[in-house]
Amino acid sequence: MSLFLEQIIAKFEKHANPENLVGMAKFGITPDHAYGVSLPVIRDLAKEIGKNHLLAQELWNTNIREPRILACMIADPNKVTEELLEKWVRDFDYWEICDQCIMNLFVKTKFAYTKSLEWVRRDDEYIRRSGFVLMAILSYRDKKTDDSKFLSFLPICKKYSTDQRNIVKKAISWSLRRIGARNLFLNKEVLKLTDELMMIESSSAKWIAKDVAKDISRQLVQKKLL
Repeated sequence: MSLFLEQIIAKFEKHANPENLVGMAKFGITPDHAYGVSLPVIRDLAKEIGKNHLLAQELWNTNIREPRILACMIADPNKVTEELLEKWVRDFDYWEICDQCIMNLFVKTKFAYTKSLEWVRRDDEYIRRSGFVLMAILSYRDKKTDDSKFLSFLPICKKYSTDQRNIVKKAISWSLRRIGARNLFLNKEVLKLTDELMMIESSSAKWIAKDVAKDISRQLVQKKLL
């Protein structure tokens, strides 16, 4: 363990809050090892450190919640390889680390669209969730890509809408809600899809349809799209 890594671990130990671990567990945040440090504290530390790709990999290898979240914040997306993405995604074992890595790092890499399509086809629940979370974040952040790219996500969402696993169906809903909030055309296309999902004999597909339609049909959303 490098001296810098030891100093970071010492900081996390200083800010450890066992009470937070109880609250986290209620929301399905159940890492094997964690200090219970809040995200704002981790973000502040990330700003203090800046980009440090080698340190990020050291932090990831600790297998501790806080160092791993910090790792995805300070890793350099321009230096991320496909091998690193595959290594980290296979380590996901609860939804928070999955979402933090996607939002802070994976979506910023040149592999984002490719991996979104690859990972949704894999059966592992966290890898499949990762694919759909990538779709959601790309739909929200990528303002320049043509509608056809996001339109191509819809049949994929439909195909896997029968996946009953909670973290997967919620990620599918998230991706559809973000696509449906991009513009009026995509909003209408996603609403058409929700009608199709309601016809599928699957409680998961019906749940997704209702969750998405309720959200993107809201007056607030519709006004923004006009």
